[in-house]
Amino acid sequence: MSIERSKELANELAHEITQDIKAEVKKLGKKTFSMGGVHPEANKFAHSANVETFPLPDQAVVYMTQHLGAPAKPIVEKGDKVKVGQLIAEANGFVSANIHAPISGTVSKIDMVADISGYKKPAIVIDREGDEWDESIDTTPDIIRDIKLGKDEIIARMKDRGIVGLGGACFPTHIKYMLKPEQKCEYLIINAAECEPYISTDNRVILERTEQCMIGIECALIASGASKAIIGIEDNKPQAIAALVEMAKKFTNIEVQPLKIKYPQGAEKQLIKAITGRSVPNGALPISVGCIVNNITTMYVLYQAVQKNKPIVQAYTTVSGKSIPKEQCKIFRLRLGTPIRDVLNAVGIPEDTGKIISGGPMMGKAISNLDAYVAKGMSSFLFMSEKESKRGPVYPCIRCGKCVNGCPMGLESTLLCTLSQLQRWEDCEKNGIMNCIECGSCSFICPSNRPLLDYIRVGKAKTGAMIRARNAK
Repeated sequence: MSIERSKELANELAHEITQDIKAEVKKLGKKTFSMGGVHPEANKFAHSANVETFPLPDQAVVYMTQHLGAPAKPIVEKGDKVKVGQLIAEANGFVSANIHAPISGTVSKIDMVADISGYKKPAIVIDREGDEWDESIDTTPDIIRDIKLGKDEIIARMKDRGIVGLGGACFPTHIKYMLKPEQKCEYLIINAAECEPYISTDNRVILERTEQCMIGIECALIASGASKAIIGIEDNKPQAIAALVEMAKKFTNIEVQPLKIKYPQGAEKQLIKAITGRSVPNGALPISVGCIVNNITTMYVLYQAVQKNKPIVQAYTTVSGKSIPKEQCKIFRLRLGTPIRDVLNAVGIPEDTGKIISGGPMMGKAISNLDAYVAKGMSSFLFMSEKESKRGPVYPCIRCGKCVNGCPMGLESTLLCTLSQLQRWEDCEKNGIMNCIECGSCSFICPSNRPLLDYIRVGKAKTGAMIRARNAK
C-alpha cells in the first residue's frame, strides 16, 4: 500500500467507522491503572488535522543534546559537505545517541547555541544547498513489509540510526533491548495513550502511517524476543483505534487494548499496570516484570530505520492552544534544526500569549528562548494565554488529601513538599521522593494552588545528589 493510499484511508476512516469495527472494539473492553490519576481537559483540537510538511530551513542548527545522556561528539568540521541522513555526530557514551544531518549543504560552524531553556549547548550549523539525501537511504514511498534483519541487526540499526524514544524522555531506544542473559521480555507494550492534553501527534501518525507503525512493532518484537505486542490507546481516539484494530488483523502477534481516559496513562509503570496488571517495583525497570515499553511514533521511526535505513531527521509536532482558532491548530513534519520561531509564526502567535510550552501542559517545559531550534522528541508546541499561564494565589494546605489520592505512585505529595521546603533530604528519601515520576497530578488537583511539584523536583534533585555522594564513598 502506498503512503498516499494510507492517507486516503485515514481520511475515510475519520468520517466513518463501520458497525463491525465498533463491535470489535467494544469486545476488547477498556482498562486503566488503579492507583491515583487525574482528569484534565483533553483539548485535542488538532485531532482532525492532516500532517503538513513544513518548509525546509535555510539553515539548520542541530543540537548534540537531543537525547537523554551524554552529548554526541561531532565528526564533521567547518566547510564539510553533508547530505540528508549522513552521520554528523557519534554517540559519546553508553547512554547517548547518534545525530544525522537533517538537510544537505555545508557545515558553516560548530558552536555553542542556546536551546529552549536559554542554556547554550553544543551544536552543528548547516547551511542548506538543496535537499540531497545520502545514497544509503531508501526515499521511495513504497511500504516494505518483509523484515530481513535479525534481532542483533535490528538493535544495531536502532543505535546506528540514532533512534530515541519519542514519548518525551528521548531515551536511546537500543539500550532497552540490550537485555542481560537472565532478563526475558514477555510483552512489548506500545504506548499510544497520548494522555497529555492538546497533543495529537501520535493520533495522526497512527492514522496516516498505520501499516508502517505495525511493521515497526514487528521489528521491535524481533529485537525484544517477546511473543506478543499490545498497543495501549485511550478511547478518545476512536478513528485511530479502528485503524489499528483493522490493521492488526494482518499481524498475528499484535493486539490493541483500548484504555479509559486518565492521566498519566502513558507513564511506563501505569501503562504496564493497566494492560498486564503487573506492578513494577519502586526503583526497578519495566523489564523486571517482563515488559519493554515504547511509544507508537518511535515504532514508526523504527520502521524507517530498519526497512529504509533512515535515521531520525524530522519531528512530528502538534501546534495548538485555546487562544488560536481550531482550524489553525496544526501538526507539522519538521526537519530537525528548524527555527522554532518560524514554526510558531506560521500558525500565528496570539497577542494574549503568556507562555509557550514544548510538550503538554502537565509535563512540558516552558520555552524561555524562542530563538531555539527543533530537536528530536519535540512533539508539541502549546500556546497558553496570559490568564492560563498565571498561577492562582497560594493558600495553606487544607489537608483535603486530593494530592495523595491523585498521585499514581501513592506518595504523600504534601509531606514531600514540606520536607523539601525544610531541606530535610534524608526524610525525603525515607518517604519515597525518588519514586516521583513528576507527572504534576498533585499540583493540578490541589485546591490551594500549592506548587507541590516544584518543591518535590527540587527535593528529588537534592536527595538524588545526596544518594550519589553516599554511594561514591
